[in-house]
Amino acid sequence: MEEKLTPETAAREIFTEKFPNALAMFLAGSLIRGEGTRFSDLDLVVVFDHVDQASRESFYYRGWPVEAFIHDESTLKYFFSELDAKSGFPALPQMVIEGVVITEANALSTHLKVLAQSIFDIGPPALNQIDLDKRRYVITDLIDDIREPRSRAELMGSGARLLESMADFYFRANGMWSTTGKSIFRKLGAADPKILAQFEFAFAELFSEANPAPCVELAEQLLKDKGGFLFDGYKLDAPPDWRVG
Repeated sequence: MEEKLTPETAAREIFTEKFPNALAMFLAGSLIRGEGTRFSDLDLVVVFDHVDQASRESFYYRGWPVEAFIHDESTLKYFFSELDAKSGFPALPQMVIEGVVITEANALSTHLKVLAQSIFDIGPPALNQIDLDKRRYVITDLIDDIREPRSRAELMGSGARLLESMADFYFRANGMWSTTGKSIFRKLGAADPKILAQFEFAFAELFSEANPAPCVELAEQLLKDKGGFLFDGYKLDAPPDWRVG
């Protein structure tokens, strides 16, 4: 059985064989942070002089699953500023910041790292009252769903949504970048070990014991200084041009 290449060696071979005309390529993700497992993939940001459109490509290379994000400088800047920064989820800037430069370091790779870091340092846009209230309303609705679910399966479905909604509220309401999925607990731990412990306990109780009480208490705590639960009187207007005919 062929010995698996190191992430850096595999990335260099991928560059040579698949993306030889790229001007810069970054290897990022859990493997670079020392948190990878045997199922982790190689995350690559590949930057060309010009692409007709940005794209994402998935493939296997010598036993490694690979996710390649294909850009040129202008499409990468668009994703940085118009998509990731405005959404509050800095996926691509984070990948470039933490990424190991696989190509020879050059002016472009240096410039992109500086740009990504500057966007990250500015932080996400502050939530306006509409966005804050929308998040309060969603959490309120999900909390009501878990108080007395019709089945354990429904409890798990609502709980999965609630985890991401409550984590996003905590991050954004406190001026931090948000995240989803498996990154939530890592980011909570970096922000505040106490809040990490509260999240871990609350959702462990919810999923393993079907006990919603700790999640309800945690939601009350998170929302307390932002107006609390929100249902009665909440109104959200659709744009007036959302009509046909």
